[in-house]
Amino acid sequence: MSTKTTNEFGGEIGGVTLLGKAHSLSALFIVMLRATIGGMILFAGLGKITGEAFDASGYLVHGVDAASPVSGLYAAMGSTAWFVEFANVFVPATQLLIGMALIAGAFVRLAALGGAMQMTLFYLGGWSGDALALFDSTLVYAVVFLTVAAFGAGRVLGLDAYIERLEVGGQALVEKFPVLRYVLG
Repeated sequence: MSTKTTNEFGGEIGGVTLLGKAHSLSALFIVMLRATIGGMILFAGLGKITGEAFDASGYLVHGVDAASPVSGLYAAMGSTAWFVEFANVFVPATQLLIGMALIAGAFVRLAALGGAMQMTLFYLGGWSGDALALFDSTLVYAVVFLTVAAFGAGRVLGLDAYIERLEVGGQALVEKFPVLRYVLG
C-alpha cells in the first residue's frame, strides 16, 4: 500500500483559506471511524430494544443536572406523556437507523447529522454547569459524527458512491436532484 500524500482538501471560512493534504491512509481511517461510530450508536439502540425497557422520562426528569441550560425544558418534556411515548420509540429507532446507515455507508451525511443532533441533546442534558464538564464524551461523539459527514465518508467503501451514480432518466441521481448531495456522502 502506498503512503504517498495525494489527497488535497480545503475551504474558506470567514475569509481564511484552509488547505491540507491527507495521507493515503486517511480513506481507510475515515471508513473505520464511520463504522466505529455507526456500531456504537447501533448497539446503543439495540440495547434499548433488547435490554431493560427503555423509558425516556427517567433521563428527562431525573437524569438532567439542574445546572444544565435545558433542565427545565427536559423536565417539561419528561412530564408530558405523549412526548415520553414518542421519545421511547424515536430514540432507539433513530439510533438503529443511524447505525445501520453509517455502517453501510448509505445516506451518511443525513445519518451523521442525526447522530450529532442526538449527541448534542444528550450533551446539553448532561452538562453540570462546570467548566471542566464542557468537554465530555457526548460532545466528542457529536464532533466525530460531524467529521464523518464533512469527509463524505459514505463515498469510501460505502453505498453512497453507488447511490450517487444511479441513473434516473439518463442522468446521475445527484445531477437530477442536486439537493441529495447534502444527505449523501
